[in-house]
Amino acid sequence: MVRSAVSLLREHGASATSVDRVLAHSGAPRGSVYHHFPGGRTQLIEEAVVLAGDVMTGVIEAAAEADDPVEAVDAFFALWRDRLVHGRFRAGCPIVAVAVEATDDAPQLARSAAAAFARWQEALTALFRRHGLPEERSRRLAALIIAAAEGALVLCRAQQSTAPIEAAAAEIHDLLVHALRTP
Repeated sequence: MVRSAVSLLREHGASATSVDRVLAHSGAPRGSVYHHFPGGRTQLIEEAVVLAGDVMTGVIEAAAEADDPVEAVDAFFALWRDRLVHGRFRAGCPIVAVAVEATDDAPQLARSAAAAFARWQEALTALFRRHGLPEERSRRLAALIIAAAEGALVLCRAQQSTAPIEAAAAEIHDLLVHALRTP
């Protein structure tokens, strides 16, 4: 059910990801929602955000093990580009879907989205720190990369094209080459 919620968030957004839709997508019986998610839809969405955030954190951390941080970031953008193409430009980031639709009724969802982005930023920051950049510059670059990737995803979906993410990836690549080059 949680994986189905992630898929639905990516394609339809938070407000359209209902318990009924998750049940239809997952094939799970209705009673299992109340058994596994006593907090209802909010708990289900929150767990989907945590899962999606953890998966991408793992991807970033695995890419960060590479010797070349520029290649690691290039791989991060390539992953998103491939997901867009594979999903025929219908699927974006489930974390963004929750972040932009968070309401006062479920403030924990916005906090969960913020926590996922923070983990991604920490992983990228650690990568740049290992390659000699100062803490503050590493944090700024990490935030910029996440913002560029997420913004590019939105543009790609709207334009039904990979051009925005390819442009963002190319600019970030050049920026990192410049920032990380040895004087």
